[in-house]
Amino acid sequence: MKYVNIIIPFLGGLGMFIYGMQIMAQGLENAAGNRMKSLLEALTKNKILGVLLGALITAVIQSSSATTVMVVGFVNAGIMNLTQAMGVIMGANIGTTITGWIVSAGEWAAFLKPSTLAPIAIMAGVIVMLVGKRRSSKDVASVVIGFGLLFIGISTMSDAVEPLQQSETFKNLFVSLGGNPIFGIVVGAVVTAIIQSSSASVGILQSLAAAGLVPFNAAVYIIMGQNIGTCITAILSSVGAKKNAKTAALMHLLFNIIGTIIFSAAVITFFLTVKPDWAFGTITQTQIGAVHTVFNIATTVLLFPVSGLIIKLAKKIGRVEQADEVDTVVSLDDRMLETPAIALQATITEVGKMGAMVRETLEVVRNVLFTKKREDIEAVRKDEDIVDQYCAGITEYALKITGLQIGDKEHQNVARLVQVVSDLERVGDYCENISEFAETMVEKKLTFTEVGAAGLREMFEVCVDSFRYAMEAFVEGDKEKALLAIEKETLADELEAELRAKHIKRLTNNECNTESGIVFLDTLVCLERISDHARNIAEEVLNHMD
Repeated sequence: MKYVNIIIPFLGGLGMFIYGMQIMAQGLENAAGNRMKSLLEALTKNKILGVLLGALITAVIQSSSATTVMVVGFVNAGIMNLTQAMGVIMGANIGTTITGWIVSAGEWAAFLKPSTLAPIAIMAGVIVMLVGKRRSSKDVASVVIGFGLLFIGISTMSDAVEPLQQSETFKNLFVSLGGNPIFGIVVGAVVTAIIQSSSASVGILQSLAAAGLVPFNAAVYIIMGQNIGTCITAILSSVGAKKNAKTAALMHLLFNIIGTIIFSAAVITFFLTVKPDWAFGTITQTQIGAVHTVFNIATTVLLFPVSGLIIKLAKKIGRVEQADEVDTVVSLDDRMLETPAIALQATITEVGKMGAMVRETLEVVRNVLFTKKREDIEAVRKDEDIVDQYCAGITEYALKITGLQIGDKEHQNVARLVQVVSDLERVGDYCENISEFAETMVEKKLTFTEVGAAGLREMFEVCVDSFRYAMEAFVEGDKEKALLAIEKETLADELEAELRAKHIKRLTNNECNTESGIVFLDTLVCLERISDHARNIAEEVLNHMD
């Protein structure tokens, strides 16, 4: 038997299978679009929703490894805590089973056989791609073409290994895997770790099963090993990440190892005492899909009540202290770029945090000219450094998103976020300017007149309100608050002109100190500009809603 004639077509089929799976997943992800972004909000609710979310996202992107890598990224960025991460990880194991059912469809529905459906799917997808003009049509075409390529890949692999039915050596190899559970688990784990996809690994197993080469017991042990092997991607992605992110990857590994130990004991007992004749009977593609699904669902149901203990164990192994769970400055993580829609939502969240930081700075600045406290002046300066870091980090990340395969609407959203970040950074700069004015007043022992101080306080009130409404409008997507921000900005313009005129009159009448008067006028300019940037943010919100 010439094994090269088996290996080359098999590898070609595997490549086609993986490529088809990827472009199908990309099309599904693009079609889901903003819906996937809104799913992120569910993470803050409870662990059961996390399981459902993990299953759904994994079913869409066709990879539990990719989902877990994203989870590591979320934890590393501070968007998700370990309890939420645990739920998504458990759900990812369930969602990944969808590929096995797609591959086995030809067994339980004749019209879904690869030889029948694949050419039709590819031709239909190509027609949609050529005729359709909208982005959504292209996404649908990618899904259909990917589906066809996946089926051709699995068919090619099955045909390639068919001659192995005559190989006693190959059959004995699988018999030995079934007779030695640990060996079977290790083989499943190693193969999956090498190709870094449990879905593809299950596809390989199903192609061998289609040729009647795989005993039932060997398949079960290999499937359990595949669940362990798929953890390697998340573990590799956690290298260089914070301790909490590494703990998330450890949680995934521990969850699958514990599930495998429990399930192995149950399966060995079943084969020895309940159905010994099943052990050496050949398994079908559909049965592989069923075993994979039952294993992952049963493991989730069994370990869900004690998931807190798994988190504690992962923390202990990863040496994570309570203090490690809190990060003062949140950073965006490149792992989330695997799913552009979620990366975009994470960026929006980050911009909201930057806005909250600027708003806190504004609250300090509104009093600093009057209290002239040295600690407040220093606090504003430190806050401005953090705002600058937010600006640089978010802008850089936004540019990475624009380099991904995203639609025109997503490109517009990224441009909107960059503009909002720019406005926030300028507001931070004006806050720092005002704190420097306070420093000047301390050094020169300057004070405002009662009338001047009252006017500035009024201007501060209006401008701070304008910024507050603008940021609430951005975070909540609230049109009414955006309009309130614009209304306050118009009032700030009118008030600035009125206060300036009155102040110049006081200067003319020698009713106030000239140097204090310059600080007064410069502060008015800064506040009016702050309200301008608040208006810009509010208008970006309104434009996004149109």
